This record gives sequence, C-alpha cells and structure tokens, in this order.
Amino acid sequence: MSENILIRGVNWVGDAVMTLPAIKAIRKSMPGRKLHLLVKPWVSPVFEKDPHIDEIILYDDRYQGIRGKYRLSKTLKEKGFSLAILLQNAFDAALITYLAGIPERIGYARDKRGFLLTKPIPYEGEDRKMHHIDYYLELLKRAGIDAPFSEPWLYLSMEERLWARDILKDMKRPVIGISPAASYGPAKHWRAERFAKVAKRIIKELNGSVVIFGKGITDATVQLSQISNDKTRLLYMVDKTTLRELIALISECDALLTTDSGPMHIGYAVKTPLIAIFGSTDPSLTGPVGKGNIVIKKDIECSPCFERECKKPQMRCMEEITAEEVFNAIKSLLPKNKAVFFDRDGTLCKEANYLNNWDDFKVFPEVSSLKLLKDNNFKLIGVTNQSGIARGIVDEGFVRQVNALFIDEYGFDDFYYCPHLPEEHCPCRKPEPEMLLQARVEHGIDLKGSYVVGDKEIDMLLAKAVGAKGILVQTGQERESSTADFIARDLNEAVNWILNTL
Repeated sequence: MSENILIRGVNWVGDAVMTLPAIKAIRKSMPGRKLHLLVKPWVSPVFEKDPHIDEIILYDDRYQGIRGKYRLSKTLKEKGFSLAILLQNAFDAALITYLAGIPERIGYARDKRGFLLTKPIPYEGEDRKMHHIDYYLELLKRAGIDAPFSEPWLYLSMEERLWARDILKDMKRPVIGISPAASYGPAKHWRAERFAKVAKRIIKELNGSVVIFGKGITDATVQLSQISNDKTRLLYMVDKTTLRELIALISECDALLTTDSGPMHIGYAVKTPLIAIFGSTDPSLTGPVGKGNIVIKKDIECSPCFERECKKPQMRCMEEITAEEVFNAIKSLLPKNKAVFFDRDGTLCKEANYLNNWDDFKVFPEVSSLKLLKDNNFKLIGVTNQSGIARGIVDEGFVRQVNALFIDEYGFDDFYYCPHLPEEHCPCRKPEPEMLLQARVEHGIDLKGSYVVGDKEIDMLLAKAVGAKGILVQTGQERESSTADFIARDLNEAVNWILNTL
C-alpha cells in the first residue's frame, strides 16, 4: 500500500494559516510518509516553503465542473494515496477523494458528506466553540492522530527576507504596516478616516512610516494614500504584491495594524507584533495567537454577530473603537531596547560536543567584558541550539542550569534554547529566527539595532534573518564567515567592535 497521504487544504488565506499546526502534527505523527496538499492556487503560496509538505497539488481551473472533478479524481487515483485527511469542510472535498478511490478518508461529518467518509468525525458546531487552530487539531485527535497545539509559522527564504528589507530600506523606523480591508464584508471594516488619523500620528509623533497593504481600492486605502507625499514616510503597496511578497513585507514591519483578515493571520504567523480590530467576529475563534499581539474589541451586546453587514442603525462595535486607543496600542508594542544575542557553546563557554556535565563546562574568561555592554544599556540574551536533548544525550535540566548560571552570574537578561532535532524544521532552531522574535516581544528588543555573536555560520545567518549585525568569534567551530559583519578573535574584540559602532 502506498505511503502517500493527501491533505485537502482550505480555500482562504487566514484559514490556511490556521491549518499549519495540523499539517505539522500530521507530519510528526506519520514520519516517512509523503504529504501531498491539494489547495486552490490563490492560497498555495502560504505553504510554498513549508518543509512539512512534499508536494502541492493545485486545484485549478482545469478541474471545474463535473468533468473537472472526474479528471481531478483520476489524477489523484494515479498517485495511489492510502489516506485522505480533509481539513476543508465542503462536500466537494469528500466527493473527490471518494471518486479517487482513496481507501481511508477522514473529515468532519458536515455538509451532508458523512456517507462519503470512512472515518466521519461527528460535527457539533465546534468551529463556533473553539479557536479554529484547535478546530483542525481536534479533527486529528478524534481520528487518533497525536496533534498537540503549536503556533502557526510561515517559512520564508533568506532571499525573500532580504527582498522585503530592500523595499523598506528608505522608510523611517518604526515601520508600521496597515491592512485596512477584510474580504468577509463591511461588518469587519473600521472607519477609513480613523485609519488615516492613526497613520498621521505614526508619522508625526513616532517619527515613523506607514506601509499600506491590501487588495482593491477602498475608502481606507484612498485616504491612507493621501496622508503624505514623502516616500520615506508612506509606501503604497495595495495591489502591488504577490502573496509571498506580502508575507515577507509584513515580516519586516515593526508592527501591523489590521482588521480580522488574512494579513492579520500572516502577521502573527511571522511573529510581527500586531493590533487587530474586531467587531462582528470573535477573536476567541479566529483571533491572533502568541505573545505580542493586541486585540481591540468592544463589549457590545450584539457582537459577535458573524454578519457580513451590520443590520443595526449604527455599527457600534466598530464606531466605539477610537483612533486614540489604536494609536496607543501601537506605541505600546514598539520595541525600545537594544540587545546583544549570544550563542552559548563555543562562544561563551568552550565547545564540549553536547555539553552535559559540569566537568566539561569552562567559561571563556573574556565573558567578563560583557559588563561593558550592560553599562551601555544593551540587554544580554542567550540563544542556543540544543538538539542533544531530543537525541537523548543531553539532560534538559542541565541545559537550564547552565543557562541560569549566565543569568545569575554574568548579568544575562534571558536565555533561550531549542531542544529539537534539525529534521523537525522547527522555527526556533537557528538560523530560523523565532527565538529572537520571541525575545523582541518579551524584552522589547529593536532587532535592527541589535547584534548576534556566535562561532558558527548559522549564527550569522540568524543575524541576517532579522536585520541585526553578526559577529563571528573564532573561539569555537568556525574561523570564517561569508555573511558576518565582523570577525573577532574573541569576546573582548567583539565587545570593542560593538562599542565602536555606537
């Protein structure tokens, strides 16, 4: 029997983001099997760089109508899938996998499709009872698949990150992205003039700039486009980006202001701090997850109504949200501190090939020079890959003890570590930047004004991923780097270079 698994994905960008933890769970619980994702073309870029997916099959115009469905089912049949997991709720998803002869078909028994499934999961309105991330995970759990909660993560290549950074390079920091539209309907819309008022205050009071995102010309995008003629203050990107480009640009913003929309879900999945305005919908079901996000919603008796258009004389759920509170929320999210991030083994202490006991723990004497960074108002934060934990050769408790020692004895403000294997493709394993993005939120770090010090090229790539400066110290595994901003003999030289750049 084939080891191929077909996942029928969902049709909207925000929903697609919310399925990412479920897809990750399927991959982890079924190692060695090939995951193929069937999705509409307009949503496929969400999954384009995701290492958990082996193939994306486009459900495009070739497969429209009755004949098209038979054509698609024939194509799927030729691939010999042994299992289909339907994250999409539609009858169509069950019909196509049934026609394709896939022997095991799992999905919620809704939209009158239960008889087409071999494992119909009872549906009792769960999508109005739990966050939609949990809704998709719950389907897997009830089907007997281990599906722990995780936050969505959108994978970006270095080229995409650098492209977006280049687009924004002349913009005044902080750069605030604004996405004023929502495709669901006008009940999700906030007043255009209030978006414009907030944008003007970002420019005038924060000395920052605004990037406008969206599809189609609306009152809000028109008013926002008129707030400034200064190209370092306003960048109009409405209808000017692909979905991948939008994802990359949002990842480079210092904060994002949005309604309950696809860009909102992109925002928290690239860990950009965001302010989400909610009215007719419920943030407990579709709101942003993770730290560093603010939801603004008024406690109105008729909200959430889930209507596309408000049936009241006045849309109070949106009317009562003021520009003042939205602007203050943006201010509260903006980072104010600078940091130096340090790799651990080979940088702060001698490389011991999976350090796991105190006998092998030897701190470099130059660590004492880090006090000079503290004296210059830098936060000191450790970031270390510790795959030995997952391999079973390093005790996680010992890792925490070592990290705590740097906090207690050397003035570190925090210490983050990744306990996962490389093949798990987790977003916290360097050079993926999740540990730094987490520190940005928890410690208010301006990453563009910060530094990464390490003994390996992955540390330099980590710095490059977030726009920090990278310093390779020659005290560990590597002596050269093609991406480092500076190569130092030891920590003393690294500290001196940082201080000389101030």
